[in-house]
Amino acid sequence: MRHVSDLLTGEQRAGVIKTVRDSNPDMTEDMAGRIVDEATKFVVAAACFPAVPLAPSRVVDEGWHALIVHTRLHEELCEQHGRFVQHSPGYDPTHYDPEVLERTRAVIEEAGYSVDDELWRGPQDGLVSVAANCQHAPRCAIRPMPKPEPPVS
Repeated sequence: MRHVSDLLTGEQRAGVIKTVRDSNPDMTEDMAGRIVDEATKFVVAAACFPAVPLAPSRVVDEGWHALIVHTRLHEELCEQHGRFVQHSPGYDPTHYDPEVLERTRAVIEEAGYSVDDELWRGPQDGLVSVAANCQHAPRCAIRPMPKPEPPVS
């Protein structure tokens, strides 16, 4: 099995963990580290397997947001593994699709990484509270959420 330490230096990982904790001051450093690790694995899997629609869990997405703030690191990580992985924020819990999380976990494992299953639960799980209000569409991690249509009078 591969490890995140093969992807990020200790200094890079610490910087992204700090970004997660800045947005989530009550979160432990250990939990923030686990979230960053899963987000890093997700980005690598999405870059390596562009034809497969993937999406992070809401908790893992918090780590992806932090990784994106480190723009050079995010860009280099994507380029080293195939392609740039775009993020299109949006939140609608009705878009939750357990199959996309199952598929994403499977692709992360196919890329050679173990998965921290506890962080790949549905958006309403509540095990880990995160600041980001983001849930990706069921068909693709890189698709903007449709805006609700105004009511017709």
